[in-house]
Amino acid sequence: MEETLLPKHIAIIMDGNRRWAKEKKLDTKIGHKEGAENLKRIAKYANQIGIKYLTVYAFSTENWKRTKEEVGALMLLLQKYVEEFLNDSNMDNIKVNILGDISKLDKGIQKSINRIMDNTKSNTGLTLNIAFNYGGRDEIVKAMQRIATRVKENEIQVEEIDEKLIENSLYTAGQPEPDLLIRPGGEQRISNYLLWQLAYTEFIFTSKYWPDFNEKDLDEAIITFENRNRKFGAK
Repeated sequence: MEETLLPKHIAIIMDGNRRWAKEKKLDTKIGHKEGAENLKRIAKYANQIGIKYLTVYAFSTENWKRTKEEVGALMLLLQKYVEEFLNDSNMDNIKVNILGDISKLDKGIQKSINRIMDNTKSNTGLTLNIAFNYGGRDEIVKAMQRIATRVKENEIQVEEIDEKLIENSLYTAGQPEPDLLIRPGGEQRISNYLLWQLAYTEFIFTSKYWPDFNEKDLDEAIITFENRNRKFGAK
């Protein structure tokens, strides 16, 4: 696969963990565990083939509505995933970011998140963004609040507010917008994900559940992307 044709930034909505488990008559927690293990595989493969940014939707601001047991299991999975990454001597030079409002998370999870972001901040391979307690509308609201504060404190003038300033106030500041969004699981919507960033992103939907989505599926999605004609609003 030619590196020049690769998308620089891929976004994935990791959907279908619960349905995968249900069809196999397994506990929901097993589905989420398999989904987390698959994230490791796909992230390492994306790094190997030269993808620069991978942003995955792990837990939305709306997911708090799920049962207390399921939410608790997802929190433990995140902490386990982060700790395993920290203790992995072969991290493949991957840089890890957590996108979202982590202030709402348990203090122990916050500590693990801050450790992994600090420990990997100088890595130069794939940048892996994990969107956790994330919502696209919430991200934009928080960006507007940051900008409004700067206006109030006379750091900037209202006339200086433009697209670039808004982009630089988002969680993904300094990163290119996703070229490609992949959603496994059969649904065909973006579910409050990266609402600003997906303005000109190519979408690919697949019925395969996330735990079954493999390296070959990623290759096929990239090939489909490479054959698209991206016009960015032009004729």
